[in-house]
Amino acid sequence: MSMDMSTRMFKEEGWIRKTCKVCGKPFWTLDPDRETCGDPPCDEYEFIGKPGIPKKYTLDEMREKFLSFFERKGHGRVKRYPVLPRWRDDVLLVGASIMDFQPWVISGEADPPANPLVISQPSIRFTDIDNVGITGRHFTIFEMMAHHAFNYPGKPIYWMDETVEYAYEFFTKDLGMKGEDITFKENPWAGGGNAGPAFEVLYRGLEVATLVFMQYKLAPPDADPSQVVEIKGNKYVPMDTKVVDTGYGLERLVWMSHGTPTAYDAVLGYVIEPLKKMAGIEKIDDRILMENSKLAGMFDIEDMGDLRVLRETVAKRVGIDVEELTRLIRPYELIYAIADHTKALTFMLSDGVVPSNVKAGYLARLLIRKSIRHLRELGLEIPLSEIVAMHIEALHKTFPEFKEMEDVVLDMVNVEEKKYMETLERGSGLVKREIEKLKKQGINELPLEKLLLFYESHGLTPEIVKEIAEKEGMKVKVPDNFYSLIAKEAEKTAKKEEEKSIVDFELVQDLPDTRTLYYEDPFMKEFDARVLRVIDDWVILDQTAFYPEGGGQPCDLGELNGVKVLDVQKVGKVILHKVEKPEGFKEGDSVHGKIDWERRIQHMRHHTGTHVLMGALVRVLGKHVWQAGSQLSADWARLDIAHYKRISEEELKEIELLANRVV
Repeated sequence: MSMDMSTRMFKEEGWIRKTCKVCGKPFWTLDPDRETCGDPPCDEYEFIGKPGIPKKYTLDEMREKFLSFFERKGHGRVKRYPVLPRWRDDVLLVGASIMDFQPWVISGEADPPANPLVISQPSIRFTDIDNVGITGRHFTIFEMMAHHAFNYPGKPIYWMDETVEYAYEFFTKDLGMKGEDITFKENPWAGGGNAGPAFEVLYRGLEVATLVFMQYKLAPPDADPSQVVEIKGNKYVPMDTKVVDTGYGLERLVWMSHGTPTAYDAVLGYVIEPLKKMAGIEKIDDRILMENSKLAGMFDIEDMGDLRVLRETVAKRVGIDVEELTRLIRPYELIYAIADHTKALTFMLSDGVVPSNVKAGYLARLLIRKSIRHLRELGLEIPLSEIVAMHIEALHKTFPEFKEMEDVVLDMVNVEEKKYMETLERGSGLVKREIEKLKKQGINELPLEKLLLFYESHGLTPEIVKEIAEKEGMKVKVPDNFYSLIAKEAEKTAKKEEEKSIVDFELVQDLPDTRTLYYEDPFMKEFDARVLRVIDDWVILDQTAFYPEGGGQPCDLGELNGVKVLDVQKVGKVILHKVEKPEGFKEGDSVHGKIDWERRIQHMRHHTGTHVLMGALVRVLGKHVWQAGSQLSADWARLDIAHYKRISEEELKEIELLANRVV
């Protein structure tokens, strides 16, 4: 993709567009002598031991600095969303602030809570889990501070010029960064079916923000060739809505203001320091930590494939052998990872994730078991819940929901830890039996698929399998990116189920909202309406008493002018009726609708019943309980709930009693 990204600020203030001599990517700078873009591995960190921001900030101070800056610029402040995105079925966890507003706000089907808006969104990503604790900059949990502008057709807010100027003003005037050390690197972005040009904002070797100008969507097969652009191997066409999608790293900016060897030291000290004392960690030369961090920042374990390459490079620079470096640095890496993983758990469990073998619950269980394994490697026998409690205590003033959920969250972690210990007791026999089978086949190295199977099916971490297997004379090679592989497999389960073929929103966005007669009078059995449009098999009316599919409840069936209604769906705020013989309808026709009342009344009873039961479940079991799924039919209803342990007989009786009282 070729696009002119010379913004107003670049032209007026003498910025120079250069090509990085290392990676070959274009970037903008005020420094005429600069030859590299500022992005590792093209440049090392230049702020370790020399903070790049004059004042030291806490997380709360930096967050408020950012939010208030954009409020002054006319942005509406929006509260954070839960990290468990119950409004979406295509992702397991919120991994970026824009996910809060996909797909409905971006498509124009729903209004944003403010436009433009500013938010600091806790985000969870497992793709870099094997880098956490090692590189100094990777987290599974981080806050993405962001400002967004949704430029709908005919309603522009702002675009590239203003976005770049806001970033530069915030960094230089509000935070005191040196303008000549900031670079804007051009790097197109693509993801989730959208794409656009983007800048990575870099400062002294660290990416501190990304500014994306989302303006393309995946091209359909019949797209006009003159409209098609290619970005990162995929073809796209322009979107009607153009979205400013930014992300500023809260933890990275706090780190920049401290200049500590790692970002973990700057933002997770309230957990790291107590763990160091408990584990009796040997204090090591700051130079070793600093050099390790600088070089680790240029590595991605997933990309390099072998941690030993990093170890050898660092050892050579600091003048000690690899074994000694590993002995010194490994305990720090374990503590950093535990601190990060337990913080992620605190958010996940407080926001409604329940540890399990599926979806987001599986990822919570992965964090719990990985953290327990790290504690064992450190020789610490403390309950994991004790560390989670440290996060709740440190963060509850900013996130009061943590205190509200504390008892349930800590109980969940304790229950999971007990389950894991029981799994380990059974695991030894499983591994030994599998090894015996492999040896009979002449195999003397445990295949990766067996390692994955032991973890996914039996909860046995690769370190434990390796320990047991090697005692039995079986070689085991654990990939350095093992947990990233596990997370990727889990995220595949979040791929959206094939949707019904419904009309594209763009074909109905000019129509008025359908008047919902079923809300005005839930007992309306017949109604009159006018046809606004017919698209393929779908008839759109100005008003309807047909309830569309949604919320676990099937749609109404019935007739329009004696023709069978086969399906009812909602696209945006427009309701569509799929009919058996669409040729019998045309725009402007008057129609008479009849609802299949026996079916509807049964659905209404079951729907009400599930709400009554859900209320009783929450009151008895706790606020963490939520509806994982439901299925209603004319004859029966099923409610699936998320809970972390078996419901006792006493709880069951209390739930039944409460529900029956309401009935």
